[in-house]
Amino acid sequence: MKPSLPPSSAPFVFTVILSFGVHFPAIWCQETQRPFDICGEPVDCGEIPVEYPFWGLDRPAYCGHPGFQLTCPSNVPLLNYESVNYRVLRLDTSTQIITIARNDLWESSCPRFLYNTSYNSMLFNGDNFPQLNVSLYYDCNTSSAVIPLSANYRFSCNVNESQSDSYFIRTDQLIPSVANFLDQCQNRIDVPVNQSSGARLASGVATTDDLRSGVRAGFQLQWTAKNDECDRCIRSNGQCGSNWTSPDLFACYCSNGNFSFTCNDSNGGGGGGSKGAARNFIIGISCSVVGILFMMFVIIYRKKRLWETLGALRLNGKSNILGTTRNHQIEIFIRNYGTMAPNRFKYSQIKKMTSSFDDKLGQGGYGSVYKGQLSDGKLVAVKLLGNAIGDGNDFINEVASIGRTSHVNIVKLLGFCFDGKKRALMYEFMPNGSLDKFLRGDGSHLDWNTLFQIAKGIARGLEYLHQGCNTRIVHFDIKPHNILLDEEFVPKISDFGLAKLCKRKESIVSVTGARGTAGYMAPEVFFKSFGGASHKSDVYSYGMMVLEMTGARKKNKSNTTSMSEAYFPDWIYKKVETGDNLGVDGVTTEEEEELARKLVMVSLWCIQSDPSDRPSISKVVEMLEGSFQSLQVPPRRFWSSPARHTQDNSPSASQSLSSQGVLKMQATEEESYS
Repeated sequence: MKPSLPPSSAPFVFTVILSFGVHFPAIWCQETQRPFDICGEPVDCGEIPVEYPFWGLDRPAYCGHPGFQLTCPSNVPLLNYESVNYRVLRLDTSTQIITIARNDLWESSCPRFLYNTSYNSMLFNGDNFPQLNVSLYYDCNTSSAVIPLSANYRFSCNVNESQSDSYFIRTDQLIPSVANFLDQCQNRIDVPVNQSSGARLASGVATTDDLRSGVRAGFQLQWTAKNDECDRCIRSNGQCGSNWTSPDLFACYCSNGNFSFTCNDSNGGGGGGSKGAARNFIIGISCSVVGILFMMFVIIYRKKRLWETLGALRLNGKSNILGTTRNHQIEIFIRNYGTMAPNRFKYSQIKKMTSSFDDKLGQGGYGSVYKGQLSDGKLVAVKLLGNAIGDGNDFINEVASIGRTSHVNIVKLLGFCFDGKKRALMYEFMPNGSLDKFLRGDGSHLDWNTLFQIAKGIARGLEYLHQGCNTRIVHFDIKPHNILLDEEFVPKISDFGLAKLCKRKESIVSVTGARGTAGYMAPEVFFKSFGGASHKSDVYSYGMMVLEMTGARKKNKSNTTSMSEAYFPDWIYKKVETGDNLGVDGVTTEEEEELARKLVMVSLWCIQSDPSDRPSISKVVEMLEGSFQSLQVPPRRFWSSPARHTQDNSPSASQSLSSQGVLKMQATEEESYS
């Protein structure tokens, strides 16, 4: 029997129609707030007039085009793209040319966070300008006997708490000897400069003052936001803007309150007099009737499809309806990623560079990791995602999250593969593998100073994810298995499959179900009574991981009962509170004892049960860099995550909880407050 529209739909349809009929005329009756008037008001920031396609300040979004929002702090016009603020130096609406400069390099060549220069190629075009790139290299090792660059190309920056040498050079002057020397630098960014600035920087006697002058002179782009449509609109005495319900669509706002492509269109309301008014009234009524009928059809059709879908789910127990849609969304996402997209490889190329997946580095929750080699000899790690990830959500998450990052403590995404059902992610190769292999107690161990530096590096990486990006990234799966170590044991946060992106001003992140790995998950991630999940959830996971790095968790488990891990925070808290020796392995000097106690103390702050009691990750970095004597003992408000199985990295282990684990958690909470 065919599913029929339930009786409850009739009142719903009537309500929608009534609402539409009541509110539709109100949109057009606000004569004092016509878009034509609002978009025609002159708005300036400094000496820069804000006109279409730009918006912001007192200009609403419909007066501009998506992607062209300007802010005006301290009367300086700024355009933001991919976490970088660009200072607007000049705007020429007649030629659609904008001159911009990197604001983070305006005062100093040492920005707090390192981002490459990029722009949305769908909105801007930089191909028509004779511009040159200058490459800035940071955190370089100058112990080499021969440095093939003059001292005037060197400048000093504070990286990881210590001053290190950095270099600049015009990109097209990278001869092999210089390129080989600069390859050992930890980070590089490229900055466009105009031709005259580029000539000075290539003179052989260029200085950091020339670099700063070149950056401040800026570079030019031409915007491509409905330029022809706007020209026609202006010629018809209209104001350029965008449709407020579909911002990607152009709208020409006219003085009579209507809008179309131009103010001369018969549908746009350019005519006057009683005949024009009558015609507009008839057209308006006709469009309203058609719109109402269309809405009724859509509502009935969607209801019918919903009932059919629910029936199919009951019959089959599962559905693949979303598969094709998800794949299409992934393709759109990749296509719109613009110049920020990492290299894309075919599956055959991935297979070739890994020698048919011959050298397996490890097994993660969402796929296997293999060692590979690019055509230039560079080693890479290729994460081949399992077929279980059918809808592509984790793939989108990882590419979107890590693809927009650039930090010494975040693993670098070099490329990806999306070839039918085959999906892979390519990272820089980390010769020392993951942190967890040094915490297993099988003879591989790190000294306390190295452990402390690793803990600080991870905290800095999280600070970058939480604060350094315009879009906050919450990782949700911080654990030793997801921390990779390079040849110098510099930590790199990896595996962004469970990450969530949100606006920095948002304190609560919307998540569905448990998200993370048992033993490291914060209580609010799955028990809403603790508050919603947020960036503080990463702080909790960080605290549990650092406690494991100190060896205190392992020591606790070896000395007490199998249920002791649930009561672990109380055990270590008593040691800290009374000043007793922590009893962790490898501590032989007073300095090492202080490092261990500092790590434990900071961790206990991080694992407070109430998220509001936990410090931000920026505060964690401050605590680690400060003196031990300045640290206060945290309150005794702990809550243990469920016991985890060390070898279980399956998706189910990362995202589900057992009833036994929940009972342990409840027992811990009662014990902690008794």
